[in-house]
Amino acid sequence: MSQPVTPQAAETDVRTQRTHLDAFLTAAIRAAHPDLCLPAHLPQPSTGRLIILSAGKAAGSMSAVASRFYRQEHGLGDDRIVGLAVARHGYGQEAPGIRMVEAGHPVPDQAGIDATQEVLRLAASAGPEDDVLVLLSGGGSANWIAPAGDLTLAEKQAITRAMLRSGAPIGEINTVRKHISRIKGGRLAQAARNARSLLTLAISDVPFDDPAVIASGPTVPDPSTLAEAREICERRGIALPEAAQRLLNDPKNESPKPGDPAFAHATYRIIARPQDALDAAAAAAREAGYEPVMLGSDLEGEAREVAAAHAAEAKRYRDQGRRVALISGGELTVTIKGEGHGGPNQEYALALAIALDGTPGISGISADTDGTDGGRGLATDPAGGLIDPTTLERARAAGLDPAAMLAQNDSTPFFAALGDLVNPGPTCTNVNDCRIILVG
Repeated sequence: MSQPVTPQAAETDVRTQRTHLDAFLTAAIRAAHPDLCLPAHLPQPSTGRLIILSAGKAAGSMSAVASRFYRQEHGLGDDRIVGLAVARHGYGQEAPGIRMVEAGHPVPDQAGIDATQEVLRLAASAGPEDDVLVLLSGGGSANWIAPAGDLTLAEKQAITRAMLRSGAPIGEINTVRKHISRIKGGRLAQAARNARSLLTLAISDVPFDDPAVIASGPTVPDPSTLAEAREICERRGIALPEAAQRLLNDPKNESPKPGDPAFAHATYRIIARPQDALDAAAAAAREAGYEPVMLGSDLEGEAREVAAAHAAEAKRYRDQGRRVALISGGELTVTIKGEGHGGPNQEYALALAIALDGTPGISGISADTDGTDGGRGLATDPAGGLIDPTTLERARAAGLDPAAMLAQNDSTPFFAALGDLVNPGPTCTNVNDCRIILVG
């Protein structure tokens, strides 16, 4: 006959689980950092210029690794290396020979427009002796911003905000982005068509690791169409300005497709995937005595609905008496109906706590591996939230109403009041969300 768990033992178990969750998340993020995953894929330099163009939340770290590699390992100087990296504000790093620009994310800004114009100029300057190396990561869609036609920055920002609020998955958002841009959807490859070679090395942050979706596929053929972009906007209720309507209705504005000469010398390689990060978390969990259970690396859907399903799964394993780590990735969405502050990972964590309702022996963490989850677009925004069996009890003692705050999409103040925000700061990589639930 098993002995009842004492309050002291339960408190110790909660502390242990919280420590493990933090360690497993750290292992996941570390596995996808450019320091580890990029050097083996960098090509040997040729005799011409090496033009390095980088965008996304890992743009600074990828550029720093590449600059160090070519300068220290191959002795290339400023006469051979030229480039420009555009990262989210707060994510820049020093990379000699490569100019670093910080720009807006998820809503683009003027710094991104100015930098992208220079990126297109550099790509177009590549001649038959020059190699173009493109280093991509999640966030590149917002960082490389070049509105097509007469579309203004303010109009592009409004479209982006509307798409984000609509709850559209990243694939739909990028389909629209690619058809109102001069760089996305294969158009950077068109600009660099005279180069000796075009190599893209990418850190994937999208479900199913589709190159056409990562940073809106600037160097690969675009399978999406103008008709699809129009349908998405209509279905999601996105009000488009006249300039955007003209772009989406103009057959001449269709993105380049397979067979376009721009891709004749183009190569694409993914160097880190969300699954790599989840595998690292699973290995750390296994070493700590948990049985890893993968729930999928490509999950999509409403954060609160996925959380409810995962809570039911966790309770099932608990009833079986198993000690498991339920691990999942992907990119969840939030259809914003309230006026609160939060992000998909924090909303998932809050919904998970409500669904578990203090069930003993179950704790969880949900965080974006890039270090920020929704929020105000600042590098100091939290990455997610952490819950344990005491979460709801502590919240109510603090005068919080968990269900009401979830209804208002107000997860950040909820976790801030409890001291349970996950806030690692800029991680300088991005392989999407990492969610871990420990049972037993």
